[in-house]
Amino acid sequence: MSRRSSLGSLITTKMIIGATGVLLFLYLILHIAGNALVFFGPETFNTYSHTLISNPLVIPVEIGLIVVFAIHLFKAVRMTFQNQQARPAKYVKKEWAGGTSQKNIASSSMILTGLAILIFVPIHVWMFKYGPHYDYGNGVRDLYRLEVENFSSPVAAGLYIAAMVIVGLHLWHGVPSSFQSLGFNGPKFTPRIRKVGKVSAVVIAGGFIAITLWVYLLGARS
Repeated sequence: MSRRSSLGSLITTKMIIGATGVLLFLYLILHIAGNALVFFGPETFNTYSHTLISNPLVIPVEIGLIVVFAIHLFKAVRMTFQNQQARPAKYVKKEWAGGTSQKNIASSSMILTGLAILIFVPIHVWMFKYGPHYDYGNGVRDLYRLEVENFSSPVAAGLYIAAMVIVGLHLWHGVPSSFQSLGFNGPKFTPRIRKVGKVSAVVIAGGFIAITLWVYLLGARS
């Protein structure tokens, strides 16, 4: 493979990773917005959940998300291995960069946090999608009760919070990197996109952590 074609393949791969990353990011925004309705009690949360899961488009969307997630992970892992093969000699000492550099613990652990998320997602989906089916009435599933039961355990709540910290760490670098891979970079866009990455990481991960803590501490008594 020529150097030009290799460069073109790398650019294409980065764009695919960026596009799939943005799609997953947008999904997380919708997901946290829906889950935040738990603060309004079982009636609101279960009504929202029933509307969502009874929509005929939910299965195609779920399949699409699985495909997007798989492509994102596969391309990211493959590019990482290709980069390592291109530079087989590791650095003697790794230091975090400052200033305008994006090199930090978040950027250096993207594959590790991504693989951790890969382990977490199926467990999370199984807990809620295939967990106990409580009837709230009129054919509505009581997912509020299921969420309270799941997070009533300090172990389950603690592990979920740890998973959200990992998600936040991944978003911290992943969000700006995805947008930059799609061409949103330069003196005008780069600082703003990095802020978007940091704010979104804190809001999304912090939001899920807040929900978990609220359910654990107050949900069962609300």
